[in-house]
Amino acid sequence: MKKTLSSLPLLTVNAGPRDGDKWKDRLKEEYTALIKYIQIGKENDSDWFQIESNKEGTVWTGKVWYIYEMKKYEFDLKFDIPVSYPATAPELMLPELDGKTAKMYRGGKICLTVHFNPLWQRNVPKFGIAHAMALGMGPWLAAEIPDLVQASFLSPMELNDLLTGIQGADPTCSRQEVEGWQGESVDVLVSF
Repeated sequence: MKKTLSSLPLLTVNAGPRDGDKWKDRLKEEYTALIKYIQIGKENDSDWFQIESNKEGTVWTGKVWYIYEMKKYEFDLKFDIPVSYPATAPELMLPELDGKTAKMYRGGKICLTVHFNPLWQRNVPKFGIAHAMALGMGPWLAAEIPDLVQASFLSPMELNDLLTGIQGADPTCSRQEVEGWQGESVDVLVSF
């Protein structure tokens, strides 16, 4: 974690969505940090999310996934950039998990108040979306998904569901035809 964090660029522009051209400069820094974080993940074969924003950079959506016991659990990710950003961290949401864990607020907002938000406050404006993913969402998934699986609140994506995500794949092929395509190797195919 420390190695990843130290390799992420720190942001310098202290601007939010209402700050016009300064916000555009901030968005460039945000994208640079996100690209770097994704590159690090791909180089280490540990990428775990994809993300995109609207044209203004104020609404973000994507997918996050977590591999537990060689099974993939994937969720929709959503969040808005607060008007007071970067003084206020974004509230990362996984709507599908709403009500399944106590470490979540209404609407599927993950709980980051105790551990992540104080760290964010000490690092304004240096932290951005990539940092929120690395220090907020990543640790939250690592702590909560195993518990949710053990409590039988989640079931993994089935092999045919994974194969349907591969362009041109026949979801009706037998398990024998794809024997050995488990865990990470399938994830790499799905994430491209």
